[in-house]
Amino acid sequence: MDRICVYDTTLRDGTQGEGISLTVQDKIKIARQLDRLGVDYIEAGWPGSNPKDMEFFLQAKQLKLAHAKIVAFGSTRRVGTSANEDSNLQSLLDSNVDIVTIFGKTWDFQVTEALRTDLDTNLQMIQESISFLVSRGLRVFFDAEHFFDGYRSNPTYALNCLQAANNAGAECLILCDTNGGLLPFEIEGIVRHAVSLYGNKVGIHTHNDGELGVANTLAAVQAGAAQVQGTVNGWGERSGNANLCSILPNLILKMNLQCLNGRESLTALTEIAHYVNEIGNVIPNLSQPFVGGSAFAHKAGMHVNAIAKNARTYEHIAPEEVGNQRRILISELAAGDNVVYKAQALGFEVNRQSPEMRQVLTEIKDLEYQGYQFEGAEASFELRLHKTFGKVPAFFELVGYRVTSFCSAGDEPVSEAVIKLKVGHEEVHTAAEGHGPVNALDHALRKALTPFYPCLESIQLVDYKVRVLDGKDGTSAKVRVLMEHSNKEREWTTVGVSENILEASWEALVDAIYFLLLSKQDDQQLQTAN
Repeated sequence: MDRICVYDTTLRDGTQGEGISLTVQDKIKIARQLDRLGVDYIEAGWPGSNPKDMEFFLQAKQLKLAHAKIVAFGSTRRVGTSANEDSNLQSLLDSNVDIVTIFGKTWDFQVTEALRTDLDTNLQMIQESISFLVSRGLRVFFDAEHFFDGYRSNPTYALNCLQAANNAGAECLILCDTNGGLLPFEIEGIVRHAVSLYGNKVGIHTHNDGELGVANTLAAVQAGAAQVQGTVNGWGERSGNANLCSILPNLILKMNLQCLNGRESLTALTEIAHYVNEIGNVIPNLSQPFVGGSAFAHKAGMHVNAIAKNARTYEHIAPEEVGNQRRILISELAAGDNVVYKAQALGFEVNRQSPEMRQVLTEIKDLEYQGYQFEGAEASFELRLHKTFGKVPAFFELVGYRVTSFCSAGDEPVSEAVIKLKVGHEEVHTAAEGHGPVNALDHALRKALTPFYPCLESIQLVDYKVRVLDGKDGTSAKVRVLMEHSNKEREWTTVGVSENILEASWEALVDAIYFLLLSKQDDQQLQTAN
């Protein structure tokens, strides 16, 4: 096998996932990133199904892709309609692409129950549809829908469907585990049989209903499949499609196969995976293999001790190979090695015997007992390290704050925060409104500080989470607040804990401001304030 072709269907099959909707411009942005990754084919939509997909294909002509080719998706002709009169096939021609993928039924049960036609008519539909498109100068891939279920039910008929597509001129025969219910050893055996008949024309398309989409794809490649289909982050209907973010590193790094533009392509994988989630407004899965934020995160002290000696002890690949990074988490489970690792990464000279290390570790364990969570708030932890080593200037000092909320009949409630601060020898007294007390407090604090620290102009509150730590205490229970902020350069998360939600929020908010100012303390914009 010379090379594995990568066929991405995020923009079509992936958008069938619950809660996922992409605009035409969203699709164009993602297509550019997929091309950057080095995929061979981008299945961009079904032009016969909705105006948005047809609009994409009209705009896609202006896309200057370096590597990938845009593919339109459709079905075989309808029952009782000739190929040259079928509106779906005509839409494929109107999309102005050079390559189309059409699916056809290969499971006898689906033919009789879903299409309500006979087996011979379905074979004619496959052959006539592909012949029609080929005669119009298109390259055609055939998605053999429900092929594996069809093979188990009636292997002769399922293979006859492949033969009909092959005779009509299909370049690739993609075997689809449409219901996502097969096991890897079943996939491998059936694919091996198909490859013995059609060689490197065979491709694989699996779904993840049994959480085996990736495993089934790799089994198919092991059996000789030359094209793999999947989606970024495993987007797709029901439990999703096979996840290309796991398939690609396994093919390249584990199976030593050629695909994309080689190993270097993978260094963009994590960034692109996060980008696609961001465009789709999908909350990332931190535990996602290879590209998740926790994929190379280490929490147990024993693990960190070993990682410091040799990363291979608890990492199956180097995170940099897929564009990810190692993270050392801090919690009550942390041993001294976790603190040492983080402190050394920040440039502090510290070892296991350092009194500062023992001080920080004791403090962290005590605070986590009180309800703090530092593994999800690394900025707050880094600040504590800096404070322990006396590296945090007094950027400002709180004199006091007051927050009030007012709601008149028929109007939205309005909150106002009043803050009094000292910056150096100067006292600042300001007020601001917001959507809720925390938002008002955030606005007032930054309003007071921005004249002294212009870098605060770009800071944004990205996420705000509140968790009640002990519900049995009712309204007097402690709450933990996690705040995620960002500017144009980075994102960071801070934590605060208190029985008073405003006090917990203030603590996390101040940490967020201090974290940014500390990172900017060498900038000229901070000189006048200090």
